[in-house]
Amino acid sequence: MTSPTQSASSIAETKEGQGKFPERTSSVQSVDDDDRLLEEIGYKPSFKREFSNLATISFAFSIMGLCSSVATTFNTPLLLGGPSSVTWCWILGACMCFTLGSSIAEIVSAFPTCGGLYTASAQLCPPKHRAIVGWVVGWLNILGQVAGLSSTEFGLANMIWAAVVIAKGETFVVTQGMTVGLFAGLLVFHGLLNCLATRYLARLTTGFVFINLGATILIVIVLLAMTPRSEMHAASYVFGSAGIVNQTGGWNTGIAFLFGLLSVQWTLTDYDATAHISEEVKRAAYAAPSAIFIAVIGTGLLGWLLNIVMVLCSGPLENLPGASGSAFLEIMSLRIGKAGALFLWTFVCLTAFFVCQTALQACSRTVYAFSRDHGFPDRGYFGHVSSYTMTPLRAIWATTLFSILPGLLDLASPIAANAIFALTAIALDLSYIIPIFLRRLYRNHPEVDFKPGPFYMGDGLLGWAANVMCISWTLFVCVIFSLPTVLPVTKENMNYASVITAGVVILSGLWYILGGRRHYKGPSSNIPHYEDAAGASSSQENEKASQEA
Repeated sequence: MTSPTQSASSIAETKEGQGKFPERTSSVQSVDDDDRLLEEIGYKPSFKREFSNLATISFAFSIMGLCSSVATTFNTPLLLGGPSSVTWCWILGACMCFTLGSSIAEIVSAFPTCGGLYTASAQLCPPKHRAIVGWVVGWLNILGQVAGLSSTEFGLANMIWAAVVIAKGETFVVTQGMTVGLFAGLLVFHGLLNCLATRYLARLTTGFVFINLGATILIVIVLLAMTPRSEMHAASYVFGSAGIVNQTGGWNTGIAFLFGLLSVQWTLTDYDATAHISEEVKRAAYAAPSAIFIAVIGTGLLGWLLNIVMVLCSGPLENLPGASGSAFLEIMSLRIGKAGALFLWTFVCLTAFFVCQTALQACSRTVYAFSRDHGFPDRGYFGHVSSYTMTPLRAIWATTLFSILPGLLDLASPIAANAIFALTAIALDLSYIIPIFLRRLYRNHPEVDFKPGPFYMGDGLLGWAANVMCISWTLFVCVIFSLPTVLPVTKENMNYASVITAGVVILSGLWYILGGRRHYKGPSSNIPHYEDAAGASSSQENEKASQEA
């Protein structure tokens, strides 16, 4: 139903394919107000709002998966730029990610829909550009989320096999088929878990944050307790020039050092995941952006502490990454012993498991929203919510199958698979800065009406500084992530991430021109009486104009 305070003329402003907002009512205070706000944006409520504040915050922390994400990417900064790259790149990247997270939070607060920043991008530009902007941002966001889910699940499979190697010894050989098989099985299992009703997903998610943060704190405490003071590295090795070790084979030391940003940027991403479940969140305009804000700060600070302790207790650099291929696991095994390391590693793997669970839920909601807006040539097939579970089962299984495909590439070409995984940060971050840029570019445009939500940094220096810094930083790191990490460049170590990202943008643009524009008109209302009310309002206005004439 439409809001009682919403006039017919305001409904008329929200025509199919235009996505223009009617006038907003007062602040959100209850589930009814949440649903009313969603209707004002143009969508009928389709989900049950079962996610509490704690469950939403837990979801935001879980999507970043602190200790598991650090464990998965720890090799890159340590073995390319050295120990100092690990510590300083993390805090540098975390500070910049905080500006991006804050900028995204205020947009999510204004547009609490499962379309997330894809929907916001289309609303923050003039009507004539909404379709193409929504199309490109939607495909970039889905690409980044699918690549992120696939790479995290693939990382989890590798982490499990690394534990087996530690347990059984170096003679145990893990084949590509074993890794891909475990990867596919884990994804199917997560697909089954996501078929649960929303209330069960919310209850399951609530406990994630305690295991995530608890495992990180436990690893820090145990490593410091088990490492003799005489074997800890000096401060110059952890923070100073002694810890800058260029192992790129040809890049200058500055570039080698900056490769350490991959870990923090890969961990602190998928900020808008909370937005994708906002139609399942109570007081979404408050809870969703607050969860993003809290999770970015908490993950950034605690992650820095974890990285410092790992480097401090790392032992000789030449012994890493060891037989398991994971420097993180080797350090724990060195200091805690095999049994203790494997015990703690169980919680690290469990954290990665939670990342995949939340990432699949968020990505499936994006697929649902894009299909709901006719972004796929499926006639809205994936934009369907099961009447039994009140979850988008079709979108869940479509996302699961899409995410298995990049992992299967590893059987044919590990290079192609690694390139798809590497583009996660590039594709997602580019989809994030587009709505931030559009909000500033069209802030005074008569056809663009941005209604700030409860989380708002304002139009003063603070808001502008955060927006400009996050856009500049994102463009900078996209260049760094597009470089091959080792020289000389060969077909084995070439970084194809930027090529694939650009290819997706170009191909999606061509698809839109050749056929997509026939079925996609931009984010559009799925409330049937919107168009009827718009037509009635238009007739009344024409009749009034004739009488006045």
